[in-house]
Amino acid sequence: MAAHIARLVWLLRCKVRVYFLLESARRMSLGRNKRWGAVALVVVAVVGGALWWANRPVTTYQSTAVVRGEVEATVTAIGTVQPRRYVDVGAQVSGQITRLLVTPGTQVEKGALLVEIDPSVQRATVDAGRASLAGLSAQLAEQQAQHQLAQQQMSRQQQMARDGATREEDLQTAEAQLKGAAARIEHLKAQITQTQATLKADEVRLGYTRIYAPMAGTVVAVDAREGQTLNATYQTPSILRIADLTAMTVWTDVSEADVRRVKEGMPVYFTTLGSADQEKPRRWSSQVRQVLPAPAANTAVAAGTNTGTPAPATKAVAYTVLFDVDNVDAELMPQMTAQVVFVTARAEDALAVPLIALKSDAKSGDYVAQVLNAKRQPESRQVRVGVRSRHQVQVLEGLQEGEQVVTGETTSDGELRWLQW
Repeated sequence: MAAHIARLVWLLRCKVRVYFLLESARRMSLGRNKRWGAVALVVVAVVGGALWWANRPVTTYQSTAVVRGEVEATVTAIGTVQPRRYVDVGAQVSGQITRLLVTPGTQVEKGALLVEIDPSVQRATVDAGRASLAGLSAQLAEQQAQHQLAQQQMSRQQQMARDGATREEDLQTAEAQLKGAAARIEHLKAQITQTQATLKADEVRLGYTRIYAPMAGTVVAVDAREGQTLNATYQTPSILRIADLTAMTVWTDVSEADVRRVKEGMPVYFTTLGSADQEKPRRWSSQVRQVLPAPAANTAVAAGTNTGTPAPATKAVAYTVLFDVDNVDAELMPQMTAQVVFVTARAEDALAVPLIALKSDAKSGDYVAQVLNAKRQPESRQVRVGVRSRHQVQVLEGLQEGEQVVTGETTSDGELRWLQW
């Protein structure tokens, strides 16, 4: 606004100067002879024209060269670094923690002892089961002896019946006693089998009082303390988490406006907030492993337990994209924030110009650029483009390397104006 006001003031001054010169010439022509008046008018016109030419607005063009480089079309997002493999270790029996052998950061091997829970109740249950099993075994031995006796009695009754020395009723009684002894044996065998199964379960629960590492890794969290009492009756209480930190997965939230541009196998790279203060932040590269089909905000849909109620229309929707990265040097830590860039298209060693230097041509579908000629004047040029980033575009046809394309202009009053299409 100030520049426009200054230009108006300058034009008014020029007009005032020319007016006074013309007025002086007119008076001279009235007071003297007409010849000298005409000469004066010519002089005034020349002086006025020279004054305007000397103070006319001069435009200089801001330009940039067409150069070769890499142009990337990208989708940016924010993600969280998580271990690719981890397991939450819980307690399957109730009791008091008597020993907790690890702390956060402890490296453990598979099968290493982690926690000991007071085994008194479980051991007593096992002892009772073993005693019950011994009692049933004794009863079985007794019934087997009774069965043998019943067989002998049955044999004698059968012999006596053949000799006509016994009654039919006594033979039937001996036969019933033999069958009853056999049935009692089968019943005791079933009880023994049931007791053995119960005893095996009790012995397993006794083994659960000693918790071992199900995988090798690093203890990343401990949720219990030594001396704490655990209740595993209704829900398995979580004690600690073990994770393999040599391979990480980045869980990335991608806007619904961009998620269709992200595909499995697509190149992706990211940096972390912790490397922002480095002179050259470290970049990790990978490929997209999976695009989850349900929005990250609607976990019920992802879990298959959707109630049928849609998300509010005003709520921003983001989808989760997963990719893996090696972490052998342990530079990445769980819960780190990742600044993620998905590369949807890439052109290497391509001619590139700033997007601001191009104007879309609705008729041809191509673009138009203003190119400076040898006299530093702009000339229109049809341009065909390829890959576009947020700031640059690949030039396929229409421009040559080293040519200067106009991006803005500066007037003589010092005002800088970017190219407006």
